[in-house]
Amino acid sequence: MIEATSCGGVVIHRGKILALYKSYKNRYEGWVLPKGTVESGEEFEETALREVLEESDVRASIVKYVGVSQYNFSVPEDLVTKEVHWYLMAAESYHSRPQKEEYFLDSGYYKFHEVYHLLRFANEKQIVEQAYNEYLELKRANLWLPSSRRF
Repeated sequence: MIEATSCGGVVIHRGKILALYKSYKNRYEGWVLPKGTVESGEEFEETALREVLEESDVRASIVKYVGVSQYNFSVPEDLVTKEVHWYLMAAESYHSRPQKEEYFLDSGYYKFHEVYHLLRFANEKQIVEQAYNEYLELKRANLWLPSSRRF
């Protein structure tokens, strides 16, 4: 068994959530959240911010840790057990540009109910629901600030 660790973000701007559409050689197709593999010497927060930037060209800031999701998948040589650490993030604008080199064909910000139905994987739906509830709580408490005001 191969163990792998990734980090990603539930990126929100003005109440809408970033999603990416990936199509890989007719074998994989669907809407996902930005995430990727932890590189050597990297902290989880660094990985999450880097992957969001690389996959979507979105400059975001971390608001808080949301949680972890786990899943398994098969590769020809073995079974992979994947752990993904998720962060609630704030974006500075609605700008996004999908990373074509990684087979992302589209990206955009969607209302919660839209992104929830677009997302391909149940574990990402669960994380986006959890992160959005955290966002709503922060907003109700007047603690959600645009990222440009956080620095």
